Amino acid sequence: MSKIRRNDTVMVLSGKDRGKQGVVREVQPKQNRVVVDGINMIKKHQRPSQKGGVPVPGSIVTREGPLHVSNVMLVCKDCGKASRPGTRIRQDGIKVRVCKRCGADID
Repeated sequence: MSKIRRNDTVMVLSGKDRGKQGVVREVQPKQNRVVVDGINMIKKHQRPSQKGGVPVPGSIVTREGPLHVSNVMLVCKDCGKASRPGTRIRQDGIKVRVCKRCGADID
């Protein structure tokens, strides 16, 4: 079971955006990376090209870069603090993530 999923709110633990919170937009499990909205903004130089016969000028595009999973921590919706998620099997047999600080279900 993945500890961090898309649409989770996470807090950045290290790097230039330390302490900021954002929503996970994309998870890359094979590279152990996540893309968070508004965090780790990078500039990409775009080449001029032609798409469908229409020329597209070159420009510098600002977008989010991926962060390593170990540099973010899940924020609990109930207690509002960053915590490590644990797992628990409910009585109906469904496996859910649990906040280790307050014990509330995250999903």
